[in-house]
Amino acid sequence: MALSAPAETRIEMQGTSIIGNQELPKILYIVPWKKSGLPAMKRPPIAQLINEVLAPLDREEFRRQIYYHRVFFENQY
Repeated sequence: MALSAPAETRIEMQGTSIIGNQELPKILYIVPWKKSGLPAMKRPPIAQLINEVLAPLDREEFRRQIYYHRVFFENQY
């Protein structure tokens, strides 16, 4: 007995087409829908600032601050 192979059928499908312009820049605009409320900034009284300036310094803490300042800003001088 001879078996015959079924005929091959060819199906053509449409591909996907993308519409757009790739030359346009990709920009994202973020627009707030609500104003952000900033917290009220309370300024210390001037007398308190003067008292802080005239307060005695801790010697070790002051030296540590000078050391950190020198290390941090050594390339900027």
